[in-house]
Amino acid sequence: MARLPHEMTSDILCRLSVKDLLRFRSVSKPWCRTIDDPYFIKLHLSHSVKTNTNHSLILSHGEDNFFSVNCALFETTQRLNHPFGDQRKTLQILGSCNGLLALVDDKDRIFLWNPSTRKFQVLPFNEIGFSSPSSTYYGFGYDPISDDYKLIRMVQSHGNNDEYFHSEAKVYSLRSNCWRRIKDVCFYHKFSREFGFLANNALHWMVFKTPQSRNQELVGFDLGSEEFRFLELPECRLDKVLWFHINAVGGDICLTSTYRETDNVVVDVWIMKEYGVKQSWFKLISWKEPDLIPCSTVALPLALSKDGGEVLFFIEYKWFNWGRRIDSFVWYYLRSQEVENVVIRDIPTSFEVNWYVDSLVPLNSNA
Repeated sequence: MARLPHEMTSDILCRLSVKDLLRFRSVSKPWCRTIDDPYFIKLHLSHSVKTNTNHSLILSHGEDNFFSVNCALFETTQRLNHPFGDQRKTLQILGSCNGLLALVDDKDRIFLWNPSTRKFQVLPFNEIGFSSPSSTYYGFGYDPISDDYKLIRMVQSHGNNDEYFHSEAKVYSLRSNCWRRIKDVCFYHKFSREFGFLANNALHWMVFKTPQSRNQELVGFDLGSEEFRFLELPECRLDKVLWFHINAVGGDICLTSTYRETDNVVVDVWIMKEYGVKQSWFKLISWKEPDLIPCSTVALPLALSKDGGEVLFFIEYKWFNWGRRIDSFVWYYLRSQEVENVVIRDIPTSFEVNWYVDSLVPLNSNA
């Protein structure tokens, strides 16, 4: 039987799941070399992103419980066994990129983990240059220019004025497995711990321009140039809303504002289609839902369907109503403006959610 050309074999294999590829490594040495090849790993990841396949939701519940939900089925959850086993750690997901999760524990130790391949790496310890940090901002992403995964940590400690202000920003490189100091930030943090989101090869946070400011601004950190820049928000009164959130949906920056209008609670979803251009903001959704209780419910858009006609929302209940309400998901249909519940078995009662793509992306084998 004639062998298939290498290019054709790679094209077929890149359409399979990571679970199947890991099993097929044992079929033959040529297949094992193909699947382990860095070019094929990038090819498989690129195909998954372009076709919106091999995607999952990662649900984190409690201190160290993680579950995955296959986005092609949305049927049931699958428990993920994190690499720390029975060692009880308080773990939070600070970022997700190309199949790698960045985790931080209650002692600010950071780990990278690929749940698909079950590989993990502990980042080298990096001491803060001053005592008593009051706020720490993290972000994790991929820089295609240097072909490197980077994690940024910004730490600040300040009193009532700039006289007592201390700040430190460092970037970790997966390729070099080390931290380095970058120039200081030009803004202020007021929360104890915040995690940035990735869009357009940049990490983003809501920050304050001055310690006295009450209005938050959107700042981005370009992973290639390692420069900060402020981005303008759409013309919506964030000081009048009940709640607002900003994240990435479909690779674009997305702002969600929830406010009261007469007898309704309205959820507006804005998308920035051209990065950094204020005029490119457009309102994708204006969802009037009187059943939402503003003091206890958050509607957060997560992703678009394959055809772009539906938006997946995460419905988070901040407070329980006698234990009967649980966090859930719904599809919002853009054309009909109708809502459909997503039924997932074995879902936790409450959780944080992250978007995730299964991949073969490796970690440093010598770390």
